[in-house]
Amino acid sequence: MRSMRRSRFVVLVAASLVTTACATTPDPAVDPSSCRGDSGPLTIATGNATGVYAALGSALAKAVSAGSPIQATAVETGSTLRNVQQLSTGEYDIAFAQADSAADAVRGQGVFAEPQKIQALARIYSDYTQVVVSTGSGITTMADFKGRRISTGSPASGTELIADRLLVAAGLDPKKDVQPQSLDLAASVAAIKSGSIDGFVWPGGLPTQGIGDLFASDGSTVKLLDVSGLLPAMRKSDDVYAAGTIPAATYKTSGDVATISLPNLLVVRDDFSQADACAVTRILFQQKAALAAAVPAASGLDPKTATDTGPIQLNAGARAALAQLTG
Repeated sequence: MRSMRRSRFVVLVAASLVTTACATTPDPAVDPSSCRGDSGPLTIATGNATGVYAALGSALAKAVSAGSPIQATAVETGSTLRNVQQLSTGEYDIAFAQADSAADAVRGQGVFAEPQKIQALARIYSDYTQVVVSTGSGITTMADFKGRRISTGSPASGTELIADRLLVAAGLDPKKDVQPQSLDLAASVAAIKSGSIDGFVWPGGLPTQGIGDLFASDGSTVKLLDVSGLLPAMRKSDDVYAAGTIPAATYKTSGDVATISLPNLLVVRDDFSQADACAVTRILFQQKAALAAAVPAASGLDPKTATDTGPIQLNAGARAALAQLTG
């Protein structure tokens, strides 16, 4: 894999790190031409076909291929947790990941038997927890999920992780108190339309295509739940969770819906080429307008907050690119 290469970029990055630690001005030792990356293939693990990861990953791959020698390809995948697992084994070079899943990975907890050697290229946009229920179900809170048929996402996915934590925060046992259905987004949408489930959980950028399509075609039969009251309990699991709002205009609902948000990251292995890291990160933020035109969630890209990836260490090449962009 290309990420196993030793990068000629290390000296320039080291100089950039010293300067960034001491001042906010750009480092003159970092030559922008050194941030083009190495020629060759690179795979980006994204997510479900009708989710934001897949759309943004595809747009990013095209931008990277057009703006550098890198030949980037986006691959649709089933879950954040599997993205990180398969990134670690070398199947992918870059992966989209929710911050809570990435935090579990570096801590070696949850589905990860040991700490994963990953780093971040950037904090990108935020996910918003979208809990969709049938209007005829009578469900008004997460606690009402007791005994109900609820899609908690693909097995061992980031969706399942946050769904289980929400259920626990609501005082429910995810395995005993609900009838969990392990469905991806497209299957969850189809199931709620057919009446075979009462609701589903989906953490995603706004708008998420699959949910937008659901509200456009069946808006009178579904609604979003306010789960913001569970935030204090959720933060006991991980402090990456924050308050968020799904504006009424997102899905043409009757009003704004308060919810819980969490950051998304682009992650790589710790041996990923620093030249490639610099190139991909630079293009990600330089092409923000074009990416946001294709995928509205990309409007949340901000190089000033991109370094806030804790507890995931920021890749040195990415740090150099962000220093150039914000200097």
